[in-house]
Amino acid sequence: MNNIILRPAEINDLDILYSFEQGIISFERPFDETLKDDPINYYDLKEMILSVETEVVVAIANNEIIGSAYAQIRAAKPYLTYDKFAYLGFMFVTPDHRGKGINKKIIDYLKSWCRKQGVFEIRLDVYHDNPSALRAYEKAGFSKLLVNMRMDINR
Repeated sequence: MNNIILRPAEINDLDILYSFEQGIISFERPFDETLKDDPINYYDLKEMILSVETEVVVAIANNEIIGSAYAQIRAAKPYLTYDKFAYLGFMFVTPDHRGKGINKKIIDYLKSWCRKQGVFEIRLDVYHDNPSALRAYEKAGFSKLLVNMRMDINR
């Protein structure tokens, strides 16, 4: 899919971006019983768009926003070999455009932005019960590092 345009998100993109966020939440809800009932939000997208520490990107096909993601520069733990890293999130592609390599294009765009910021470590989280996302991220060059575990002791 060569006619995809990637650009930084703008404030006037917020309506579609918030609908993407709700799509992500709906998709992830079955993976996480600890999510509150709707309505919820994961992100302050307006603040993220305005932040110099965050790059929110949109993918456009035929003048329509069809995908999104962000890279956010964060301070690393003092015991790590790097001072800062980029955290990727808000990965979304509309259902009719999935499987066309758009997610990889978005990740490549964000990797380039990270390099320009002097950041060379990128991390993200993915639910372990989401094998299609795990495969997609591994295909994009990510490798598994940690498993985040939880326990509800009220049961």
